[in-house]
Amino acid sequence: MPSQDTIALGIDIGGSGIKGAPVDVRTGRLRRERHKIPTPAVSTPVAVAAVVEAIADHFAADLPPDAPIGVTIPAVVQHGVVRTAANIDASWIDVDGQLLLSEALGRRCLLVNDADAAGVGEERFGAAKDEHGFVVVTTLGTGIGVALIHQGVLVPNAELGHLQMHGKDAEKQAAASIKDKQGLSYAQWAERLQAYYTLLESLLWPDLIVVGGGVSRSADKFLPLLRLRTPIVPATLRNTAGIIGAAALAAGYPGTTPYLRSSMTAPASAPTTMTAVSDMTQTDSTIATPIGP
Repeated sequence: MPSQDTIALGIDIGGSGIKGAPVDVRTGRLRRERHKIPTPAVSTPVAVAAVVEAIADHFAADLPPDAPIGVTIPAVVQHGVVRTAANIDASWIDVDGQLLLSEALGRRCLLVNDADAAGVGEERFGAAKDEHGFVVVTTLGTGIGVALIHQGVLVPNAELGHLQMHGKDAEKQAAASIKDKQGLSYAQWAERLQAYYTLLESLLWPDLIVVGGGVSRSADKFLPLLRLRTPIVPATLRNTAGIIGAAALAAGYPGTTPYLRSSMTAPASAPTTMTAVSDMTQTDSTIATPIGP
């Protein structure tokens, strides 16, 4: 089995499913087929932690004893503390999710914004792997996630899907879910994407824009309709980008952002029971205290 420095488990918490796989962080390749479990209908920290634990247990035989685990979440994460809640229960807000998961799993754990993890996956191993300048990775799904990576360094928690466009959040007008909900044709949707990406490139001046999310499988139907000065390409890792990026960040390979690496949390003791985890989210005031930079 490869050394623990080259293998990490990536787990991606989504609104409908939680999926994971062990990753060879030297190559970005999954070492086993993804394992997926539906996200609990009420996605509280305790309920989600139990599913994450089940996925980690599923791959226990495939992981070195001290392999780290990277976990994505659809939220702003500051030093392990969840600050917002999108497509997960609001009870996550101000919970030290990284500590909670580390204690539940009994391993070093890194909790990271889902778009940031997907961005790192694409920048390290996917569509942007040969771009050494400023890369913007967007994920078009229920909302719009944005990852900013400059010369290999992630600037976390950009949340630029909430840029104001025509007086409203951009993702409320241009996310892939809005296309489906309103029955927009690709041409109609492309007009909204044109406005959004024009705004994004006028603010950031990136060298490359990568478009991810499930809809990127149909990129040929809408990307050619956009007229931008910045090259814009579809993601290549698709629905494995978050898993791969989270694993790479947790393993610190290659060139992981110091901000994230220093936030890694090791379990204080043997894995806790889920009852104890529940108690942590209810009463311990330290859960809402950011771990040091």
